[in-house]
Amino acid sequence: MEDDAGRAATGGTEASAQEALSLVEPGHVLGLGTGRAATAFVHALGARVADGLEITGVPTSEATAAVARELRIPLVGLEQVDQIDVTFDGADEVDAALDLIKGYGGALVREKIVAASSRRLVILVGAEKCVPQIGSRGKLPVEVLPFGEALCRKRLCELDCEPVLRETQAEAPYVTDNGNVILDCRIAPIEDAEQLERAILAIPGVLGTGLFVGMADAVIVQDGDRVEVRRRHRN
Repeated sequence: MEDDAGRAATGGTEASAQEALSLVEPGHVLGLGTGRAATAFVHALGARVADGLEITGVPTSEATAAVARELRIPLVGLEQVDQIDVTFDGADEVDAALDLIKGYGGALVREKIVAASSRRLVILVGAEKCVPQIGSRGKLPVEVLPFGEALCRKRLCELDCEPVLRETQAEAPYVTDNGNVILDCRIAPIEDAEQLERAILAIPGVLGTGLFVGMADAVIVQDGDRVEVRRRHRN
């Protein structure tokens, strides 16, 4: 039986998690994302593992790794696998082209590395995360080296991305699992996400942005009890 903490972490996302499980096959290596929807999937996966499903997981954050260990899901590091079969993760924004903004949970760089190491990237979101244009929620996370924060702030402002240092509830700088800080950039809806991504990555000290352009193969959208699967048609 799932405990109260597990229900709180996964509430309202169980149907999409079960839909995602239909894509898992015995022997798969799975990327395990970070955030509420991804945690719901990890809990659902843990139940299947307990019933005998044999898979291996590659977590995108220390928080996800802790949940997976509690559920006795076998874990390995990225360096221990040739390729990941499918990564299941959440997103903070999804547009009609299946482009994403991620990183509100703070794991954007590790999430992008794991996603890029995968044959397929499957995203789980609630309907409220679907937007008409990427950037509509007004925030783009950017992970930067602490040493380069001042330069990154200046250059981001020049790109009309107003940076705000992410802080913890104790008003200390939020530190990622990589030991870096996050600048949450205030943005308008983005006309050309690929161009903006290139411009931000060209800033010395920037390690990654929350823009995931052209990466998602499918998005599972849950609206109440209804689940819709949107797939990217690649050439």
